[in-house]
Amino acid sequence: MVRRSLAAVVSAGALLLAACAGDDLADDASEDTSTSGSGGGAVTIASQSFPEAALVASMYELLLADAGYDPTVQLVDSRDAYMATFPGDVDIVPEYVGGIVNYLNDTSDEGSGEPIVAGDGEELAEKGADLLDTAGIELLDLSEATDTNAYFVSQERADEEGWSVLSDLEGESVVLAAAPDCKGRLDCEAGLSNEYGIDVTKVLPLGYAGDQTYQSVLKGESDLGQTSTTDGTLESLGLVVLDDDQEIQPAQNLVPAVSQDFLEDNADVEDLLNELMAALTTDKLTELNGRMSLDREKAEDVARDFLESEGLL
Repeated sequence: MVRRSLAAVVSAGALLLAACAGDDLADDASEDTSTSGSGGGAVTIASQSFPEAALVASMYELLLADAGYDPTVQLVDSRDAYMATFPGDVDIVPEYVGGIVNYLNDTSDEGSGEPIVAGDGEELAEKGADLLDTAGIELLDLSEATDTNAYFVSQERADEEGWSVLSDLEGESVVLAAAPDCKGRLDCEAGLSNEYGIDVTKVLPLGYAGDQTYQSVLKGESDLGQTSTTDGTLESLGLVVLDDDQEIQPAQNLVPAVSQDFLEDNADVEDLLNELMAALTTDKLTELNGRMSLDREKAEDVARDFLESEGLL
């Protein structure tokens, strides 16, 4: 805003001296504004609605608003809901590297349909580079903060059955409480069935890492529930994660996914979001999740407090 105000003053002064010169200066000022790549204008952020995703979306929203953008946030139940319009109507998505790469691998014509698994997030992003480029999506810096899918049972059931790893459920028939898009996914129902030999008789679409899913397992409506590895609430509820001993979960570093077209016109967004990725760690993310789930703090309040404590706001 300061740049445009100065340009207007210069142009007005020039017009007083000479109309022709004023026109030239106005043209120059217009060109400078359009190519500067600095903040301003509308931006649409989409994210899944589970607490951690909503938290990171709030961080994006606060950072972009502080940089002069006019952000709108859309929270949806599953990745399918926003990928249908990203890129396009949606400009930026807080993502997980394994999630978005394997989504494109499963759904695009160029994908193999076989899970892309890698030792770390950078390698996985490299394997998915062509898929991302074809989709018009740019991944910015990966955070060291990671959060993969995890599956839990009640502590009582684990003790009774002697369960500690997912392989202990081989041949068992279970009802699974999970995200609405779990069925058929290689990191969810399909992986549990195909890789672990678990007979998933039913998927209850109660949500990812949410109270309905916790209560379903505690009440015995479901045998197994889906959550995240940064979920800090399970022990207090009498729930326990079973270890993914077959390692079917891909690397899930947090990463900003941005429309290539949007990024080309708004280059400053890259530094803003990369600074956030550098500030986040798995331990910090777990702590922030606990503030929402245990202390019942609002996502936007936790987001603002974190950004201010890190000097990002």
